[in-house]
Amino acid sequence: MVVIRKKTVDGREYFYLQHTLRTPTGVQTREKYLGRKLPPNVEATKRDFLTEIYRERWYPLLDQVRSNYQKEKRALPSSALQKRDRSFSVRFTYDTNRIEGSRLTYRETSDLLERGLSPRQKPIGDIKEAEAHDRVFRGALEYEKDLSFQVVLMWHKTLFKETKSDIAGKVRNHQVAISGSRFMPPSPVEVQPLLREFFRWYDRNKSSMHPAELAAGVHLRFVTVHPFADGNGRMSRLLMNFVLHRHGFPPLNIPYEGRRGYYNALERSQMKGNDSTFIQWFFRKYLKEHSAYTKIKK
Repeated sequence: MVVIRKKTVDGREYFYLQHTLRTPTGVQTREKYLGRKLPPNVEATKRDFLTEIYRERWYPLLDQVRSNYQKEKRALPSSALQKRDRSFSVRFTYDTNRIEGSRLTYRETSDLLERGLSPRQKPIGDIKEAEAHDRVFRGALEYEKDLSFQVVLMWHKTLFKETKSDIAGKVRNHQVAISGSRFMPPSPVEVQPLLREFFRWYDRNKSSMHPAELAAGVHLRFVTVHPFADGNGRMSRLLMNFVLHRHGFPPLNIPYEGRRGYYNALERSQMKGNDSTFIQWFFRKYLKEHSAYTKIKK
C-alpha cells in the first residue's frame, strides 16, 4: 500500500510517497519525493508510483509466463491442448464451487464432467451447478466479444437457472452479507450505479493496464460490488480467467485448500478501499502457480 510520509529537516517539512513490499530476500521500502507541498493530484501520483513498482518487479515475470505459455501451446498437438484445458476446467469447477460450499469431491466432479457419472447421495444442486459452471467456463473461453453487462447476466443465468431460478441472471434488490467477512457489500440502491462504474473502469483500463493486473482488478472490483444474491465469487473468478485468456495468459485456479489467504487478501483490500493488497497477492499467487514458465529461457 502506498502511504504519504512527512519528514522534518531543519524545521522544514518534506513529503514522500512510501511503499513497503515483501521480496524473497526480505522487506524493501521504496520512496518517491513529492516536495514541500502535497500535489493536488496526489491519488493519481500514488497510482503512477505503484505502476512504476509493478512494472519493475512484476511485469517482466508475468510477461515471461505469457511468452513461454504461448510457445508451449504452439508446440503441443491439439489433442494434448484439449486434454490439458479439459483437466483445468474440471479442477477449476471443483475448487471454485467447493469454496462456495459444494459437497462434491474432486473425484466426483471429475467423474461427473468427464464420464457423465453422477455421484450418489450428493445434493442435486451441487451436481447441476458443477455441470453448469463447466459449461459456462468453456463457453467463456470461446466467447470472442469483450465483457459487457449483458454477457455477465447471461453467464450468471446459465450458472443458476436449474438450481436458483429466482435469482439467476438478476441483479439483487436486497442487502446481502458475506459469511465470515468484516466487509459489508453495498446496499441495493448502490449496486446498479456501481456496476455501471465497474464497466466504465474496465473500458478505460482494458487497453492500457497490464492484463494480469486488469484480471486481478476485475476480480476484486466485481466481487466488491457483489451484484448478485449468490454466485459473486464464482462469477468474479470466471471473469478473472476470461480476461487472462483473452490476453494470452494461462488461467489461474484458486484451490479450496488455499482459500484462507485468498479471503484475507480480498477482505484487506475491501476494508481499506485499496486495490494493491489483493493485486500483489494475486501476482505472487499467479507466479507461484506458473513458476515453470519463468524457469524456461526465452
